[in-house]
Amino acid sequence: MLYKSVINECIKIAAKPRSYLGLAAITILVAVILFALHADGQSFISFVTASFEQTLSFEGSVLNGNLVAFIVLQMLIIHVPLLVALVTGDLISGEAAMGTIRMLATKPITRVQLLLSKFIAGGIYTFGVIVWLGFMALIVGKWMFGIGDLIVLNSDGLVILQVDDIAWRYLGGFAVAYLALLTVASLSICLSCFSENSIGPIVSTMAIIILFTIIGTLDVKIFDQIKPYLFTTHMAAWRSFFEEPLPKAAIYQSIFILLFHNLIFVSVAIFQFKRKDITS
Repeated sequence: MLYKSVINECIKIAAKPRSYLGLAAITILVAVILFALHADGQSFISFVTASFEQTLSFEGSVLNGNLVAFIVLQMLIIHVPLLVALVTGDLISGEAAMGTIRMLATKPITRVQLLLSKFIAGGIYTFGVIVWLGFMALIVGKWMFGIGDLIVLNSDGLVILQVDDIAWRYLGGFAVAYLALLTVASLSICLSCFSENSIGPIVSTMAIIILFTIIGTLDVKIFDQIKPYLFTTHMAAWRSFFEEPLPKAAIYQSIFILLFHNLIFVSVAIFQFKRKDITS
């Protein structure tokens, strides 16, 4: 029954127009960035790299598909959580608002299975969003700009990654980025269990993300103890895959923290949904 319920939830998501807003927004935003970089990106890159471009050798153009994909991710990954919450925040509260959740309860499936099917469907939708972002940023970017070595500027200085050493880094980076977005989806579904309308969970999810982000950026000693445990601190962990040497300990820590938050959100949602009055 869980499998059939997951399929049913996926069909519901696919039937909602708002589910395509995220994909459309990603398409338009990435297209604008790619157009801007294609039109005037070379002069901007040359201005940044002028001081060392003559002393270092690169394979391919400095402005290539690998760099373009990195720029796109850097610019858009902080906005994608809103697109995810816009859909996942409606999975429970939307049913409650329409009264259809009572009909779901009459099916031969437990509340826990029903809720888990929504979490799984939300995870599938989130996966679709990150795959589409990867396609637009990496595949289309390489088609337009070609391939070449990747230049990354981080806190330790300039890192140049060889073209043959990049594919697995993007694979790992997108995997961790997906886990971060999955945490956002789990949070919005969890909050959805406490609401009777769709707006509340979506706004609350973004408010929590903004609050945690502010706490993470404030240089206040009292917050130093909790910063490492906020899921927002690890939402940019995908960048770690583009450092040399690879900070494995930091990546493992980020994965653990994000998985832990997912477990907490799912557990709280199950607790609330099992005691939720769906008969009124």
